[in-house]
Amino acid sequence: MRFTVSSLVANAPDPVTGVRRTPQQKLHNVIDQAVLAEQLGYDGYGVGERHGEPFLSPAPPVLLSAIAARTSTIRLFTTVTVLSILDPVRVAEDYAMLDQLSVGRIELIIGKGNDPRHFGLFGLPEERQWEALAENYALLRRLWREEKVTWEGSTRPPLRDATVSPRPLQDPIPVWHGSATSTRSTDLAARHGDPLFSANSFHPLAKYRSLVEHYRERWEHYGHDPAQARVGASFGGLFVAKRSQDAVEGYRPYWDALFSSAAGRHNNSPFGSLEDALERGSALVGSPQQVVEKIHRYHEAFGNEVVGIGVDALTEGAQREQLELFASEVAPVIRRELP
Repeated sequence: MRFTVSSLVANAPDPVTGVRRTPQQKLHNVIDQAVLAEQLGYDGYGVGERHGEPFLSPAPPVLLSAIAARTSTIRLFTTVTVLSILDPVRVAEDYAMLDQLSVGRIELIIGKGNDPRHFGLFGLPEERQWEALAENYALLRRLWREEKVTWEGSTRPPLRDATVSPRPLQDPIPVWHGSATSTRSTDLAARHGDPLFSANSFHPLAKYRSLVEHYRERWEHYGHDPAQARVGASFGGLFVAKRSQDAVEGYRPYWDALFSSAAGRHNNSPFGSLEDALERGSALVGSPQQVVEKIHRYHEAFGNEVVGIGVDALTEGAQREQLELFASEVAPVIRRELP
């Protein structure tokens, strides 16, 4: 099993202290968090793309470049790149340059986006989001694999003999497909033979398991070797403590803030309380043994090889404490039991 940490760079007031960081403080907090993740032995660090408050992550390549300059071994992810609204030529150039600067450590997770504001902001009709994602990804694949690309489609002006420069250092940059709600993302991943990353945050296990199962079914339908299908999964929160009661009460204000936020309302989560969410959802809240058991339960359902966690809402001290506890008390057990 591999472990990644990610951030959407949400800069809301701290639900415990009421303090809100300045944009500069928040951005440097994310960079410091990535450096700490590398020092603690995590395998990857991801930055998501969002446009509009309370998020400060409209340009993941810029922030990941700063992280790349401060790190040397950890893999660098996007979680996700909203490819439905972006020019594939620009994406190909930006991430190829970042791949060169990071010495081949970049991986993309792409998606159509989970924020309904994206589409109007960039002039994309919401009803075309899936078609735009599929078309843009097909072009991105060609730009990283071919030179002198000639192409014509509906999402940008035609290309004739186009070659992006610089070329990626990796051949090609790995791409995962973010999956949250629709079988259209799982089908797109399977069609291209790409790995899947489940959002796995706001709903019970059964919903996300059905999407993973659809991905594996379509993988075989498209003629790929079933043994080569790959799945990663995010988990909807992290708070570990020696005593489970302390973990639950420590996490409660963060859960309340998240599920009353615009993102929580948009995702129509069925959980009625924190206790309900812990019983039926993926949040890794409890004693180290409880967290280990929940990771095992999800692995049995998904067959995932990556566990993604986030501590972004916490104070700096709590972020460090949680990343250290997970790295020392949970990750070694899982790596031993699910190598």
